[in-house]
Amino acid sequence: MLLASLDPSAADIGDAVRIGDVTLSRDNLVGAASAVAERIAGAHRVAVLAAPTVSTVLSVTGCLLAGVPVVPVPADVGRAERRHILADSGAQVWLGDRPDEDEGLAHIPVRLRAHSGHSHPEPPPDAVALVIYTSGTTGPPKGVQLSRRAIAADLDALALAWQWTAGDTLVHGLPLFHVHGLVLGLLGSLRIGNRFVHTGKPTPAAYARACSEAGGTLYFGVPTVWSRVVADPAAAEALRPARLLVSGSAPLPVPVFGELARLTGHSPVERYGSTESLITLSTRADGERRPGWVGLPLAGVQTRLIDDAGDPVPQDGKTIGQLQVRGPTLFDGYLNRPDATAEVFDADGWYRTGDVAVVDRGGMHRIVGRESVDLIKSGGYRVGAGEIETALLGHPDVAEAAVVGLPDEDLGQRIVAFVVGDAEPDSLIDYVAQQLSVHKRPREVRIVDSLPRNAMGKVLKTELLAQG
Repeated sequence: MLLASLDPSAADIGDAVRIGDVTLSRDNLVGAASAVAERIAGAHRVAVLAAPTVSTVLSVTGCLLAGVPVVPVPADVGRAERRHILADSGAQVWLGDRPDEDEGLAHIPVRLRAHSGHSHPEPPPDAVALVIYTSGTTGPPKGVQLSRRAIAADLDALALAWQWTAGDTLVHGLPLFHVHGLVLGLLGSLRIGNRFVHTGKPTPAAYARACSEAGGTLYFGVPTVWSRVVADPAAAEALRPARLLVSGSAPLPVPVFGELARLTGHSPVERYGSTESLITLSTRADGERRPGWVGLPLAGVQTRLIDDAGDPVPQDGKTIGQLQVRGPTLFDGYLNRPDATAEVFDADGWYRTGDVAVVDRGGMHRIVGRESVDLIKSGGYRVGAGEIETALLGHPDVAEAAVVGLPDEDLGQRIVAFVVGDAEPDSLIDYVAQQLSVHKRPREVRIVDSLPRNAMGKVLKTELLAQG
């Protein structure tokens, strides 16, 4: 059973799910979600406006009970992208909340007080549970089809790696339309049986309050969240009673890792994955947590690094290779896009992540970044942007940094750093040259007020590249 904790024979939990000021007991959740399941049983696909609300929780849970694929739609998405998601997915109705411009789609409301005792047979493991649309950086967003089997395999592997049990209280304030907040946070809790607290917004104060008032033990955050936590020492100190802090969706700056460990007493767990693969790499609750490294393959997952010719690269912790993964957590292809699906899988089932990484002799992985924007080929050298960004963030006058390779007639690509901070550009170039090999120094540093980011805190390097 995918949502194992919702088995009718399970004991009630008075505060199983809390979002903002609304709390649901386990029995209330099952009853209201079962009522939703009755209303949408047999539907092809349904769209859920995935704001952090109880309506979203009941909508998604009801669909999974009924075996109806869910299409989570970001609440803040633009109209053109929303139209594309609805048309491409073939969603038949809005379930729960709906946007002001509903595109003419029928609407089924969700009632918190509704209750049904009807039970639904568990759908087949290979049935599609979610169709999550990617960010669409290289064209219109693609619908990633995630099976119940893949989600269950990933959550079980994470539970093993993080020693995640029903005794935990999981806290986060992340969006419910991405893997991080929806699959790991909500569905993970409904599978494992722990209490789930969504803070609405992921502010340091809200995270601290959840620790003291709700007994938060397991916290999820993106690097932006953790950066704000360490900037609020009182809030960071309040997280000391927690058991585990987890960072993902973007690289955690090494200085933030260090400050988080110092202020909270917890070295954060870092992990790596994507919408298509779910989480495939992680440091462990009982293992080494090395700043800047995302750990070992989860149970059942295989990884390999290859060069441009398809040959394995050395596991020396330095040589950069293209990261490929294989295992039970992989998606079942892009909806309506067999061509795009074929491009990312080889004949042996290896998924081409599009990321580049290094791996050491112990199997620990460090993600360099996207092959398209983070692998810089300059003057005959292959340079990872992440290594330079880490060096820059070690400078006391640098708050944020993003490095890209811009076209250069002489070097092929020249290393350019976009920096938020007060340092002089020339001093930063010299600083990196002292920390790393000289050929890895930026040839240009541009001081900016802010870096463009998406909802999960990832820097939009395509926008930086467009500045030329």
